[in-house]
Amino acid sequence: MKTRLLLFSFFITQLLVAQLHYPNVRKGDVYEGYFGQYKLQDPYRWLEDENSDDTKAWVEAQNKVTFDYLASIPVRDKVKKRLEELWNYPRYSSPFKKGQHYYFFKNDGLQNQSVLYRQLGMIGKPEVFLDPNLLSKDGTAAIGSYGFSKSGKYFHYTVSVAGSDWQEGYIMETATKKILPDTIKWIKFGGFSWYGDGGFYYSGYEAPDEKSKLSQQNQYNMVKYHRLGLPQDKDQLIYVDRVHPLRYCFAGITEDNRYIILLTSEGTSGTELYFIDKHNREQVRFEMIVEGFNTEAEVIDNHGNKLLLLTNDGAPNYQVVSITPVGPKAREEGLEKMAKDAMARNLSSEEQRKVQREHEIKVMRNGWKVIIPEKKMALQSVTTCGGFLFASYLQDASTRVYQYTYDGKLVREVKLPGIGSAGGFRGERKDKELFYTFSSFNAPPAIYRYNLATGQSVLFRKTEVKVKTDDIVTEQVFFKSKDGTRVPMFLTYKKGMVKNGNNPVLMFGYGGFNIPVTPSFSVSNAFFIEQGGIYVSVNLRGGSEYGEKWHKDGMLDKKQNVFDDFIAAAEYLIKEKYTSSEKLAIRGGSNGGLLVGAVITQRPELFKVALPAVGVMDMLRFHKFTVGWGWAVEYGNPDSSQHFPFLYKYSPYHNLKPGTEYPATLVTTADHDDRVVPAHSYKFVSRLQEYHTGNNPVLIRIETKAGHGAGKPTSKQIDEAADIWSFVMHHLGMEYKEPPTPPVKKAF
Repeated sequence: MKTRLLLFSFFITQLLVAQLHYPNVRKGDVYEGYFGQYKLQDPYRWLEDENSDDTKAWVEAQNKVTFDYLASIPVRDKVKKRLEELWNYPRYSSPFKKGQHYYFFKNDGLQNQSVLYRQLGMIGKPEVFLDPNLLSKDGTAAIGSYGFSKSGKYFHYTVSVAGSDWQEGYIMETATKKILPDTIKWIKFGGFSWYGDGGFYYSGYEAPDEKSKLSQQNQYNMVKYHRLGLPQDKDQLIYVDRVHPLRYCFAGITEDNRYIILLTSEGTSGTELYFIDKHNREQVRFEMIVEGFNTEAEVIDNHGNKLLLLTNDGAPNYQVVSITPVGPKAREEGLEKMAKDAMARNLSSEEQRKVQREHEIKVMRNGWKVIIPEKKMALQSVTTCGGFLFASYLQDASTRVYQYTYDGKLVREVKLPGIGSAGGFRGERKDKELFYTFSSFNAPPAIYRYNLATGQSVLFRKTEVKVKTDDIVTEQVFFKSKDGTRVPMFLTYKKGMVKNGNNPVLMFGYGGFNIPVTPSFSVSNAFFIEQGGIYVSVNLRGGSEYGEKWHKDGMLDKKQNVFDDFIAAAEYLIKEKYTSSEKLAIRGGSNGGLLVGAVITQRPELFKVALPAVGVMDMLRFHKFTVGWGWAVEYGNPDSSQHFPFLYKYSPYHNLKPGTEYPATLVTTADHDDRVVPAHSYKFVSRLQEYHTGNNPVLIRIETKAGHGAGKPTSKQIDEAADIWSFVMHHLGMEYKEPPTPPVKKAF
């Protein structure tokens, strides 16, 4: 019977592929030279103009082919029905307290956006505080950042429409829920930092050209101060770097309103920090406390006149230090003394500048004291609550949390339920408790109430899902990459799995930007496991799982290590008879989309199905759109003769080869993605369709009124998941299995 079903599936696949007719895509005559050594053809560059009629026609034609193909997959209706059942369960965020109220997000199950509730105390009746589902008819308006003024009198929130990174900010009076006239436009990658109740700092840009706002390069990020009650055009400019237009800048306020902290960055790695001490009336401009941009640093909080910093300066796994920021008077006195000394020593101008720089660094470093020393585990974040520090580490990609005093004295390790991911250890200085969430691949999110004084965790809310999680097992294995590096990965599957080399596997990876991939629960992945699949999450280099060295070993000219890790993981799974190449699917989004694109160009025969989502596919032009320039510190700069060769060597768009059989590929992107513009995927799939040979389909699914992923409504998430899993199951030869019927509870 099983053999007959497989033969039937093979017949259906051949029939569907035979009916595929990709759109005729015109090729432009575009060539570009690089450094006098390379002259590269870019025939699909015209697709970078998202507003042209030709591009719109291309999108429509590609979507028709794709959706017709997906609709004809026999199991799709059953897959979607089951996903809707699985998705339909109540989901809560951890509560947080402001004033006398507790606030939390809740989704009843199939609501497009989660609703923010509040209740008076722990036993009050919950009431709707903000319902984002009322902001749009189709659920495509989503809440971005949110928070309260210092006293809690006002609540701010930002709204993103159709998945765009552009956001608008609004102010609500918490007592009445009245929306104030204050509206802040053209915010990107930043929320509001309140100074008391009278106003706030925020980061944004000048209004972009309306036609190209989703693709044009963003320049001159600025920090402004908005005074409540005034129009935005009266906002005070606090900081902008006119010399370096491609830098980010953000401002934050310590909880006691004493310090304004300015953070600047040239991209996704490396920071520079400045401060203003509001207690020092002589200080009217920002003074540097951490020079950029070779290290990472962020201010955790202040302890009186000292600042607590999380930094990897001299500590690749990060540490916490206490510093005494130096005001302008002391700095100027020191510089004056240094200048007199330089004159007495008869130093040249160049030597004087060098001595001055050394002195400035010495002044900034004055009073540095290690509070929490570096450990073997990688320190991921430090949060505060109730006058304590909560340091979150990763041990082999699993969370460990320790509670410290502000002086660095260890209070205790927080006892977590098991191997998994925990987050939410934050609150105000006056709080006596906090709430945190714990989850893993086989454990839906559970919310715990933590007593700061006793260290006791009590289960506050358990998530009930419609899948038998007791039948799901997670194991962690380690394998050797190409260069001998030991790399971990998590495998999650149903009990009773047999290593016969024939299990369908979905491998997921990211590997970049210092971002760790840690255990978390997903109903979408649970569906695949329920159907007999093995879900594999690989902790590739480029993330932060093992600190800054792990990160740096997967960036710039070492980016190939990330692809080697992923390929080695696949080879390990095949060698250990978990699966075979004919049963192996791979998936990744954004930087993970680049990962999938790169490995199928390097090892197309190793995988059966490829699912690159919103990927960076053209490594020679990524920096020319929106905020792509910020990734140059991670990837390298294509305009650099030093960086160009290694970028070109693995760029997915440039390394596709004619006459090659590639995996069955479903590229996914969205028309409002202004993080990784969809032109990356458009150009990649056009060349892939041109060069590909064999029976595997090559399709692109272009979502409308959606972006890079954040804020995507539930309805769109389910539709996309149904298409992806149908495609995967069909091409891995998986038979749809009806879920077990839950037992009927008898009444006595």
